[in-house]
Amino acid sequence: QVQLVESGGGSVQAGDSLRLSCVASGESFSHYAMGWFRQAPGKDYEFVAADTWPYYKRHVADSLEGRFTLSRDNAENTVFLIMNSLKPEDTAVYYCAAGWELVADFTTPEVYGYRGQGTQVTVSS
Repeated sequence: QVQLVESGGGSVQAGDSLRLSCVASGESFSHYAMGWFRQAPGKDYEFVAADTWPYYKRHVADSLEGRFTLSRDNAENTVFLIMNSLKPEDTAVYYCAAGWELVADFTTPEVYGYRGQGTQVTVSS
């Protein structure tokens, strides 16, 4: 079992930056691919970024490339989502997800076995 807790969300102005954190409980964190998704009001889940097992290759949604990235710290069981040049359309609840040794289909939230409760990000113009 893995429990995921996100933090770092908040209300910011357009152009600001935020760093979201996701801390995982349990063992074998290094065996999990970690993903970030977001959901805006009235919309479906949207893939944001992920790193895939075993080499933690980073993948970022094409529309977010250049502004968003992720990193992880296996010693701290933590994955980060770094968001720069935020826009009002980035407003959403952001979720992290964990998938055991996930190497493919990382843009699909259903393939991850675990998901956190989410953290709200609100960007005003």
